[in-house]
Amino acid sequence: MRFRSLGPDGRSASALCLGTMTFGTTVDERTATAILDRFTEAGGTFIDTSNNYAFWAPGANGYESEELLGRWLARRGNRDDLVLATKAGARPVPGLPFPEHVEGLSARALREAAEGSLRRLGTDRLDLYYAHVTDPATPLEETMGAFAGLVADGKVAALGCSNHRAADLAAANDLAAERGWPGYRCVQQRHSYLRPRPGADFGIQRHADEALLSHLAARPALTLLAYSPLLGGSYCRPDRPLPEQYGWPAARAQLAALAEVAEETGATVNQVVLAWLIGHPVPTVPVLGVGSVAQLDESLAALDLVLDEEQRRRLDTAA
Repeated sequence: MRFRSLGPDGRSASALCLGTMTFGTTVDERTATAILDRFTEAGGTFIDTSNNYAFWAPGANGYESEELLGRWLARRGNRDDLVLATKAGARPVPGLPFPEHVEGLSARALREAAEGSLRRLGTDRLDLYYAHVTDPATPLEETMGAFAGLVADGKVAALGCSNHRAADLAAANDLAAERGWPGYRCVQQRHSYLRPRPGADFGIQRHADEALLSHLAARPALTLLAYSPLLGGSYCRPDRPLPEQYGWPAARAQLAALAEVAEETGATVNQVVLAWLIGHPVPTVPVLGVGSVAQLDESLAALDLVLDEEQRRRLDTAA
């Protein structure tokens, strides 16, 4: 396993993060347990969840992932070996349309969400706590002050944001610096090798656009967590065509470059994508969404794939 520091004074975490969005819903507990065990046996330490995963699954309430992780942590007794991340702010309000109505990032909402996550996970602290979405209805000072309070109380070690624009990230961290509060040190955004077409709409999700990548490139203390790095299997599965947001001419050149490098290295296209992300100048940790141990093993093997300068140049040129 390779590791990356989450900021200059941050805790070291594995270079791949295991996303658990579907654990306890479409991925059953037995399979999820096998995946978690394999990830940690391979040296993985970074595990990601949320307080709303996966509320959209049939019969789900959105607490399933955290609850399953809490049971697994209790059985394995390995909490201190892990970097555990969860999120707040995007849980739907019962009976009201989503995503127009979510719990938000008020001081009360964050405090209640954190207490609920701590209880479900069976832990006394969250190593990384994300603002899952922006909340225009709540003053930024209230949100960042509430996060600072959770850190001061020892319930949260580090802060991150997800689905935020570069301007949102900058405003939050500028305010935190002015007040002497902890700021966001990680941003989790939709990101892969393929770039979406200009103007592509992902709804409540945001992708790592050029503004965000430029912002992060100028601030190497910040880490990008790349979710959906393999586009749900679309790089390699004929039954899963590329999302329509990636349907533009530039994608053809990128896919050709990926196939070429994969053939040269003897790796899979998925492994080339992950190796490209891990080696990106912007500090990047891919968040893996897997449904089997076999899928996890394929991704773990990407850690051993080192792209040479010429291969990376070709991939970058196509991108």
